[in-house]
Amino acid sequence: MYFASDNSGPVLPEVMDALAAANTGYAMPYGADPIMEEVRGKIRALFEAPEAAVYLVATGTAANSLALGTITQPFDTVFCSPVAHIEEDECNAPEFFMGGAKLTLVAGGDKMTPEALTRSIESQGNRGVHGPQRGPVSITQVTERGSVYTLDELRALCAVAKSYKLPVHLDGARFANALVKLGCTPAEMTWKAGVDVVSFGGTKNGCMGVEAVIFFDPAKAWEFELRRKRGAHLFSKHRYLSAQMNAYLTDGRWLDAARQANAACLRLTKGLEAAGAEFLHAPEANIIFATLPRAAHQRLHEGGAAYYLLEGTLDGAPDEHLPCRLVCDWSATDENIDRFVALAKG
Repeated sequence: MYFASDNSGPVLPEVMDALAAANTGYAMPYGADPIMEEVRGKIRALFEAPEAAVYLVATGTAANSLALGTITQPFDTVFCSPVAHIEEDECNAPEFFMGGAKLTLVAGGDKMTPEALTRSIESQGNRGVHGPQRGPVSITQVTERGSVYTLDELRALCAVAKSYKLPVHLDGARFANALVKLGCTPAEMTWKAGVDVVSFGGTKNGCMGVEAVIFFDPAKAWEFELRRKRGAHLFSKHRYLSAQMNAYLTDGRWLDAARQANAACLRLTKGLEAAGAEFLHAPEANIIFATLPRAAHQRLHEGGAAYYLLEGTLDGAPDEHLPCRLVCDWSATDENIDRFVALAKG
């Protein structure tokens, strides 16, 4: 009953097999391995972007920070949601890799609106040399609250950015979960909507530790390569990154894993509804934010469940509702979900 994070789940068996297979003989370092050439071809085909520049790094923070650093001047500001990962969870790494550029938080919740984004953009870039200049817009899909932008919503945000001639970055740590929810193509959710660069996640969806950075216009490719090396994120034994991503993309495995995670989340959501949970956000992919009575949390923790309690402690009035976050990964089983729900019901 482990629902703390999709970072905590096991690696897909096929990914582990691919790592073992890559661990034979010799291969050129620093991304010159033959497997990486396969990865580039697969990602370009999936995204319908034959000219795209494709790179691998080991962490989502590196993917976001290096991508943003490449499209942001140090005197710019990046527009993002108040709960964006680049704001709340990356220890100022984006600002560091952007040379000190700041973040401007777009008022509202986890999903930005065109109106709020416009107001935020209009609030910056008006003080000449004395203030930050308008920089990229960063969108998270799936959002940090488990919401999914529709294609129309993505297009509308990108249209606002383009009207100010600003580039758009997509934080796709849970890219596959959003894609299977929308039933669209990778191209439709990225460059066809107006996205310029995407952090394409693998780690949360069954890889050991690999993320792709994709520039649809390769003009920034060389700068990214320099920044990746200077930022200490160019792997010498790169084939172990390549092997993971290659296996992940083979035979639609990345989509199957996301479908499993989303289906598990749906089953858990329905069970919690029957247990009287109150949902703070409508679950749309593989993340749930809900409240349960303290007594239910006590039973769950005593039964060995692992998840995040967002406020309060297990000590106190049994009927008080406390918020929690639950995340399903590809390996969540019906048995564990049903056991979790049974404990929640009491």
